Amino acid sequence: MSDLSTTYLGLRLANPLIAGASPLSRSVDHALKLEDAGAAALVMFSLFEEDIIEQEENWLRFVDQAALGHGEADSFLPEPPAYRSTLDRYVEQLSKLKQRLSIPVIASLNGVSREGWLHHARKLEEAGADALELNVYYLAGTPAESAVDVEQRYLDLLATLRAEVNLPIAMKLSPQFSALPHFVRRLEGEGANGVVLFNRFYQPDIDLDTLKLVHEPSLSRPEDVRLALHWIAILRGRVHCSIAASGGVHSADEALRMLLVGADAVQMCSTLLQHGASRLRETLSAMQQWLEEREYDSVAQLRGSLSEARISDPGGYERVHYRETLHSWESAPGVWR
Repeated sequence: MSDLSTTYLGLRLANPLIAGASPLSRSVDHALKLEDAGAAALVMFSLFEEDIIEQEENWLRFVDQAALGHGEADSFLPEPPAYRSTLDRYVEQLSKLKQRLSIPVIASLNGVSREGWLHHARKLEEAGADALELNVYYLAGTPAESAVDVEQRYLDLLATLRAEVNLPIAMKLSPQFSALPHFVRRLEGEGANGVVLFNRFYQPDIDLDTLKLVHEPSLSRPEDVRLALHWIAILRGRVHCSIAASGGVHSADEALRMLLVGADAVQMCSTLLQHGASRLRETLSAMQQWLEEREYDSVAQLRGSLSEARISDPGGYERVHYRETLHSWESAPGVWR
């Protein structure tokens, strides 16, 4: 039987499949099902600093402003002893998952302020997280902010956390950086243990009847893997940090492609939300069968064998591919006649 084990962020995993950040981690029962089905690690749902700030502001308005002008109200609305903040509940869920699961639990953090990132990261480390995934969901929406400014935000954030937090840190990136390999090397220099490629930006739509913005999640599709596949193939061999693929992995077919170009681990999310934990078990079984049929002894033997550094036509991942793809298109018979 082929050895599926891998190493990601310094963590030894039984196989490359990680349950990516999703609402499933809000339930210990769902998390246990993911582990039983073969998930080698679990990324928790993201902790958003805005949620914590909003809750605190609402609580202050409820307690403080209600007492204005009424001295008797100071003791009428005491703070409930069982009050738990958003951060408290996240830490409690992390602790429960750590108690029940035997696989690594990776906390996911999405902050907006330097103080928030640092404070919450410390709390997650104290709660026993095995690693920290920084979900830096940031869009540069002002013309005054340059690409250099955007990159520096990430680098400054990482340097701040690296100086105070001992956990392995993975930076979850968007595909919109102008010079991704150079940027990943700079992240390595600031202490990043790995990168996750890529974050999904959820763009709003417009309802033409109400003329209002519509906010709906869009799940990934198998063809979405091509973006991460392309960049992982370019990065493998040029950076030393761990690389995790994210986005579009729905079956063994996509997972194996990611490993072939050099991914250390593969995150699955949308397909688990759609089909349940059983999809993990099916994917692992199909991966094992594929490896054995082709006489691969291990995932390590497979990994990166089709990265840009290992193939005879590296240009196939760059401009050559662009040109050849356009030249190869043909319309369906009968469409233009």
